[in-house]
Amino acid sequence: MSDPVPEDRPLLALTGGTGFVGQAVLDAAIAAGYEVLALTRRPQAPRRHVRWIGGDLFDTASLCELTRGVEATIHVAGVVNAADLAGFEAGNVNGTLNLIETVVAKGIPRFVHVSSLSAREPELSAYGASKARAEKLVRASPLDWTIVRPPAIYGPRDREMFELFRAAKWGVIPTPASGRASMIHVEDLARLLVTLVPGGEAVTGCTFEPDDGKRDGWDHYELARAIGWAMGRRPKVLGLSKAALERVAKIDRFFRGTKAKMTPDRAAYFSHPDWVVGTDGRIPAALWQPRIETREGLKATARWYRENKWL
Repeated sequence: MSDPVPEDRPLLALTGGTGFVGQAVLDAAIAAGYEVLALTRRPQAPRRHVRWIGGDLFDTASLCELTRGVEATIHVAGVVNAADLAGFEAGNVNGTLNLIETVVAKGIPRFVHVSSLSAREPELSAYGASKARAEKLVRASPLDWTIVRPPAIYGPRDREMFELFRAAKWGVIPTPASGRASMIHVEDLARLLVTLVPGGEAVTGCTFEPDDGKRDGWDHYELARAIGWAMGRRPKVLGLSKAALERVAKIDRFFRGTKAKMTPDRAAYFSHPDWVVGTDGRIPAALWQPRIETREGLKATARWYRENKWL
């Protein structure tokens, strides 16, 4: 059993609280003085200031319990890898709609929605298309909403960019042949999401694209070398064309099946040359600024992977 909800801490609803980003949001929300009601599909260990709500985005009863008495909702949960369009549609679109309908019915207007930079180019991937459709649902709702489109997220517990750290250990990092991308540490992103909870004129109805503060983002070669540096290695950086990435996706699917990290959908997404955050999505500096310099953040992440026996 979790601790009883205290009277003096405001309540916050969180989806995706057991995932990579969600766990960081839990940390940030608790540090900021919130009591969190967090949705989970599986039993979780008790944690102070967290009430775990069993269920998912398709369980009306659990969504009602998740939002009981809360002041705002942070929607982090989503599908980042699926076998087909239907999988992305169910998790990212239908799940978001169910949550929106619940909070609208209960009169809880404040809604912070975590999207993805991929929503900016929905024609490139099924994932990006599903995130773009979810954004449309949020914008069309009567909620007091803010949408956040993170770029590539890294940090402790991440299983996606972990593949690049492991590749650095082996001495070869495959990357797209050309292009640039922005980065953000998960703790900086989590702090932003919690900062947005109170709302206000400066953030209501806004779509933000946060990053690490590096102007023009990271060249893929530069980022690969930074990961190598974080690992204490000087790996060979292998620039792959779109066709080569598609071949890698087929090989990954052959060996790892549904657990493959490089899918055809991701190959199309990664091949796009510009995943740098836009100037229109800048967050007011008085509200939030990144604190973690990426090279040092990568080094700390590599250390976490080693300490936790991931590498």
